[in-house]
Amino acid sequence: MITEPLKVFVTVIEQNSFSRAAEELFLSQPSVSLYVRNLENEFGAKLLHRSSRRLSLTPAGEALFRHAKEILAHYDQAKSEINDLRHIVTGALKIGASFTIGEYVLPRFLAEVSVNYPNVDISVTIANTEEITQMLHQNYLDIGIVEGQVTLPDIEAEPFMQDDMLLIVPIDHPLSRLSKVSAQDLQDQVWILRESGSGTRSFSDDLLKSLQVKVNRSFVFSSNEGVKEAVINGLGNHYCFSARRPQRNSSQSH
Repeated sequence: MITEPLKVFVTVIEQNSFSRAAEELFLSQPSVSLYVRNLENEFGAKLLHRSSRRLSLTPAGEALFRHAKEILAHYDQAKSEINDLRHIVTGALKIGASFTIGEYVLPRFLAEVSVNYPNVDISVTIANTEEITQMLHQNYLDIGIVEGQVTLPDIEAEPFMQDDMLLIVPIDHPLSRLSKVSAQDLQDQVWILRESGSGTRSFSDDLLKSLQVKVNRSFVFSSNEGVKEAVINGLGNHYCFSARRPQRNSSQSH
């Protein structure tokens, strides 16, 4: 330890004895004497007057004793602060999320994160899957949490949650009276859809294509709230909407 010679010197003075200082520091008495002698050689001055009954400081020893105590106090404070930093997570985290996650899922998780890591500054960007993926690709974000497929080769993707796609219709729509809806029931309807680039839109397009559903007309909204309000107000008859449920495995693109 870089402060060991000063600590030995201060302990000798406070204990007024080489032997008691050696016991206090778990050192041999010759080792204690060597530390003090090396300090005297380093400063080129006698630090102690030794007698059979007591020790006394020379003027040089008094100066060193005073400064040594300050140096040791500062050292202990620095060591404590550095030790605290080793156990505290700090910094900034830039998160990107697609709309459904950013509006309905992420706030709950961030509330927990802020409690566990109060010294981390978190910023959130909400956009559709394609936009978040591109921002991640360009290193504008540290992590992205999206609903759609991520195909860029330099981005690693892991499952985060599972979501269910539900069909929603106005309360007075004929489909609302059915307990089960078939592909035939969905033919020639008006659809409210999310914009291109949205993970939910990608899923909706794949679903309609796989069921060979003919779309009579569609309206496009760039937010889930807009989609829901459009359906509620009868602009469109129904929409494949993502209703999320918590899962134990976590999904993120980064």
